[in-house]
Amino acid sequence: MSEKRSLVHWFRKGLRLHDNPGLTYIFDEAQVHSCYNVRPIYILDPAVTEWTKIGANRSRFLQESLEDLHNQLKALNSRLYVIRGSPSVVFSRLFKEWRVEVLTFEENIEPYAIKYDTIVKELAKMHNVTVKSYHSHTIYDAHLVIQNNHGKAPLTYQKFIEITEILEQSKPLGKPKGLTNLNEPEKDSCEKEDINCYMFPNLEELVKCKEELGANIFRGGEMQAIKRLNEVLANEKWVMEFEKPGTKPNSLEPSTTVLSPYLSFGCLSSRYFCQRLKDILKRHPNHTKPPVSLMGQLMWREFFYTAATYEPNFDRMMGNSLCLQIPWRSNAAHLEAWSFGRTGYPFIDAIMRQLRQEGWIHHLARHAVACFLTRGDLWISWEEGEKVFEELLLDQDWALNAGNWLWLSASAFFHKYFHVYSPVAFGKKTDRSGSYIRKYVPELLKYPDDKIYEPWKASLADQRKYGCVLGTHYPDRIVKHELAHKENIKRMTAAYKVNREVRTGKSEEDTVDVVRKRKTKYSSKHSAKKNKI
Repeated sequence: MSEKRSLVHWFRKGLRLHDNPGLTYIFDEAQVHSCYNVRPIYILDPAVTEWTKIGANRSRFLQESLEDLHNQLKALNSRLYVIRGSPSVVFSRLFKEWRVEVLTFEENIEPYAIKYDTIVKELAKMHNVTVKSYHSHTIYDAHLVIQNNHGKAPLTYQKFIEITEILEQSKPLGKPKGLTNLNEPEKDSCEKEDINCYMFPNLEELVKCKEELGANIFRGGEMQAIKRLNEVLANEKWVMEFEKPGTKPNSLEPSTTVLSPYLSFGCLSSRYFCQRLKDILKRHPNHTKPPVSLMGQLMWREFFYTAATYEPNFDRMMGNSLCLQIPWRSNAAHLEAWSFGRTGYPFIDAIMRQLRQEGWIHHLARHAVACFLTRGDLWISWEEGEKVFEELLLDQDWALNAGNWLWLSASAFFHKYFHVYSPVAFGKKTDRSGSYIRKYVPELLKYPDDKIYEPWKASLADQRKYGCVLGTHYPDRIVKHELAHKENIKRMTAAYKVNREVRTGKSEEDTVDVVRKRKTKYSSKHSAKKNKI
């Protein structure tokens, strides 16, 4: 067993060296006091895969990120110790065997993480280990935002911006300085009595179904994150003119930054991204503004994180104080058709196939398929869509995933439920020729431009000529949008009425009566004033 005491940093989401206050702390302490070993660890917890389903593409991204992290730590004369098991079991052993004096980690608001926080802190207290945790996954500490809003989460973007404008932003940190020597834990501290059991996982360990892997377009890791950030910010004109609604959801190459996976895994610090953006915007005063600007997109991330910090049941309908209770229907066949891109709506199917193949889709494309699944066409609960995104998205983030589904289903934050995305017209606006559809729905490759979005309008003879007969080579559409969305608007109207009555304790008739009386009272006063004049 090592004679030196250990300083441990527990990597969770913040898989990076830059702007990592917990990691910097233990490196700085080790520089000052040579009596310490530095132990940066990552725990592969099997319980996490039970709590959240992680798809093959995201598992590969994690594996690449851990490998990159290990290599970067080696350059600082350290290394990454990857440990398999539950945090409660792992720390019970490590606190004793490594003679841990200080444990640092980044705060995580997800329910399973909060549970482990409590357990690990109790274990640390039992072993006389000092715990230092940091809020470094977001620009602002969500608890401070809530505190400055009278103990509640701001539920509008504008209110959130008003509050954060008076809060001070912490400046991002650089990378820690390298260590003078490398200290390995003794072999008897490893259950397998083999130092290799601390190695980062290979692809085979994390990806069980290799056939589910798509093209590796976005590689994981901090080095890739910084490279992509530099490439994006190099075009300062594009940055200052960026407007999210003006980007294309169905362009063959991404029309946005695709930095979200790196922010989600913490390969890129949001504070560092924010600082780099500010530096550019200072040089170009005539830039776009939130909520549509690039800075505005970062603030949306902060907005949803704050709401999720306030509401522990943020990812579900029942027990969620922010969410309307809507009587969604179950339809396993429709859910599967949507999940695998077999709805018969080429634009919707192309998006879902891109998601399954590449692990990323444009934000506005997410809007289209989320609306289609829920209030637009299929009337299936947003929780079902949330689960699919949780598995397939590289940038899956508990707070953002749930927040966007709440918004798009008009269950919270956004209530103009009568504004429905057309599964035909929306895609046509930015890709009239259907190039995006031809790439991801190759069955329709030979369909002409005027039929590519609505193949059901082609005659059977033409379908045969194009080499794709509906119902044989490509599905018939599972619902008729022109009828379904109108019926669903009626359902949403009824659901809003019930929720309003529950919230106010009054029936719709009572509410109408109150409004009528107010109008009568106002009319009488107005009439009296006119008579006086």
